[in-house]
Amino acid sequence: MTLKATCHCGAVELAVTLVPEGLASARRCDCSFCRRRGAIAVSAPLGNVRVVKGAENLTLYKWGTGTAKHYFCKTCGIYTHHQRRSNPNEYGVNAACIEGVNPRDLEPVPWTDGINHPSDR
Repeated sequence: MTLKATCHCGAVELAVTLVPEGLASARRCDCSFCRRRGAIAVSAPLGNVRVVKGAENLTLYKWGTGTAKHYFCKTCGIYTHHQRRSNPNEYGVNAACIEGVNPRDLEPVPWTDGINHPSDR
């Protein structure tokens, strides 16, 4: 099933097909960046996230190893998705951007140990 995900202002729209676990793939990360962002991410293979609208409105943030690539709307600042450091063949998609999803309904959401990530050793 293809889901619609948008930033707050609507300038960016994604078409997303999640991994078979769907919304049950939801998790948070406690790395220095993610814990400040606070978003719940759900998983999608790289080929299953397509920018339908607003590719020119996305801005990229990366740091450290440069493996993780975090995308944000230039207009409203909302984090929409990121290419994962833990699995570069997968995107984490901001669950709050998915149409019809209330992140509160996903609780409890497990945490990933991003502080002690193997790529940092």
